[in-house]
Amino acid sequence: MKSILVIGMGKFGHYLARSLANKGNQIMIVDKDETKMSDLLDVVTSAKIADCTRREVLSTLGVGEFDRCVVCVTDDFQSSLEITDLLIELGARHVTALAATDIQEKFLYRIGAQRVIHPDRDIANRLAIKLSHDSVLDYIAVSGDFSIYELMPPKKWTERSIAELKVRAKWGITVLAIRQGEKIVMPDATYCFQSDEPMIVMGREEDIRRLIR
Repeated sequence: MKSILVIGMGKFGHYLARSLANKGNQIMIVDKDETKMSDLLDVVTSAKIADCTRREVLSTLGVGEFDRCVVCVTDDFQSSLEITDLLIELGARHVTALAATDIQEKFLYRIGAQRVIHPDRDIANRLAIKLSHDSVLDYIAVSGDFSIYELMPPKKWTERSIAELKVRAKWGITVLAIRQGEKIVMPDATYCFQSDEPMIVMGREEDIRRLIR
């Protein structure tokens, strides 16, 4: 369980705050508009009406005490930039911010944001990968050129074990888990791939795409 400050209650902020709260985290939400927070009051830990572009206001929130701070201001990049900068100045441990363009992403990283999310681009890229390959069920970019994929094993792998196929040595990927119905299991080297059991793998993008092809 983490304590998380979410600033900006637009659509993304709403979904994020509710999802985080439902997972048992302690959430404080902040927005200038009280009406944007009213439907979340029963699920979050606390809510505050405030203009977080003002240093004297933001300093009263104790931002350094939160495990994570997320800036979800999407309709005013200048405000998003100012809030992100102030959070870092005030000692926030970890700041995530949203960007609508690649240029915004660069600016946010430049002022010190630890993570920048580009929702439209990221969702589009994820969907493009899933639509381009029938075997891909899900995809998550990890860092750099590493990714995690959930995909069906190649037909020629069926009934053959991880050790026999030398998956890591030959393909450069690590099999993290196998989905068996509703269960996720951690396989050992003796596990034999099944045509109806998706595998969750991690590796370099180029190696995973080589496998998919």
